Amino acid sequence: MSEIINRVANSPIITLNLEEFYRKEERVVFDLKDYLFQELILREKDFRAALKVLDWTQYKGKLVAVTCTADAIVPNWAFMLVGTYLGSHGVTYVLGDLQALEQFLFESSLADLEPSTYEGRPVVVKGCSKFPVPLYAYGRVVAKIQGHAKSIMYGEPCSTVPLYKAPK
Repeated sequence: MSEIINRVANSPIITLNLEEFYRKEERVVFDLKDYLFQELILREKDFRAALKVLDWTQYKGKLVAVTCTADAIVPNWAFMLVGTYLGSHGVTYVLGDLQALEQFLFESSLADLEPSTYEGRPVVVKGCSKFPVPLYAYGRVVAKIQGHAKSIMYGEPCSTVPLYKAPK
């Protein structure tokens, strides 16, 4: 009987798992709606007073999206002011919704990705994930490695969808 050989394990293919770039801290929303008068109007004096007495330590170790879910016109400075408090407490935040937060987190993580690692190599961008990887991250990783990789595929090494092949 012949020995079973794992051709996938012995291949030059690099598997790029975006799940490894996922930050696992809790995501929370800071909603300015809660600080609006009748969920419509921002009263500057009341808003500033409320922010001064807020326990900002509750956001320590969390990732925060600063947004407003009410259908109200809120000036940009109000979001920025919340950001100054979060920043003073070393909290990672974005001014935007949870989707904007995910994009920011992946963009930050992918900044450390060294494209030359994939030089001349076939790459499989892993498809299945335990964590929610936004579509944005898939686009960013392709953009970063396309000029370096020999080929880019999507899926699992045993079953891939070809996306790109470098010209010869």
